[in-house]
Amino acid sequence: MLTLKAPAKINWFLNVLDKRSDGYHDIVSLMQWVDLYDSLVIEHSDKVEVIAGSDIRTEDNLVYKAAMLVKEKAAVNSGVRIVLKKEIPMAAGMGGGSSDAAFTVMGLNRHWGLNMDLHELAGLGAMLGSDVPFFFHGPASIIEGRGEVVSPVRIGRSHAVLLVKPPVEVSTAWGYSEIDKQSSAFSSAEVLTKKDDNIKLFCRALEDGDFALLSQIRGNDFEPLIVSKYPLIGDIKHGLLKRGALFAAMSGSGPTVFGVFASEQRASEAMRHMLPNWCRVVKTVIHDE
Repeated sequence: MLTLKAPAKINWFLNVLDKRSDGYHDIVSLMQWVDLYDSLVIEHSDKVEVIAGSDIRTEDNLVYKAAMLVKEKAAVNSGVRIVLKKEIPMAAGMGGGSSDAAFTVMGLNRHWGLNMDLHELAGLGAMLGSDVPFFFHGPASIIEGRGEVVSPVRIGRSHAVLLVKPPVEVSTAWGYSEIDKQSSAFSSAEVLTKKDDNIKLFCRALEDGDFALLSQIRGNDFEPLIVSKYPLIGDIKHGLLKRGALFAAMSGSGPTVFGVFASEQRASEAMRHMLPNWCRVVKTVIHDE
């Protein structure tokens, strides 16, 4: 029996560039794990089965898809039983399903003794979803391309974060379609040419805890579009800042908003004012943990 913890992530920034010929979009993002985890228990079985306790059909579950992909690509004859316990909310912009898929691939590599290297594992992950490759390279990385270009970065300072997920469902496909309508605003030559220096400055500011500078450098291109359709998300961001957050942003394509606080105690105090939304105080995961 093998037990794994699959972490959630936040996007410190997320910029959408041009639409690709394959229908996907090029992006640039800084993602980091937070200490909120789904758990995966992997054990032997005669067939591939996933016990998830959700309304999602087994065939549509990313854990099941990951297991079947590894089994097929590695020509494995035996089965496996995977028990998934969710703590990361679904459809929240925190990468829970992608993380589950990545850790399923890594777990089965160990469980079945396949000896695939990280490059091979991440290649399988890319077949499962755009966010999946990142989770092979955590806890913090710059993500480019459609998500398959992952460059780990070292962030040595952990931050207290309050996650707030309102009870709304956001369509990522809708978000991208809205960005396409305003594509000139997100694919300027200036953004592309200053990208590398800009990212280095952002990472240095994050390391130094200079959150005033972070807010000026980069943001989430989805955020103004999503907020215009779901004003509650903007209200939550404003509420976090009003309650003492040093920095606040929407993660991924939403709807989760996160606020960075000086301490876990201050984040917990702010959380009382964010209820009855789903809330959780976490810390960002760094390399030394």
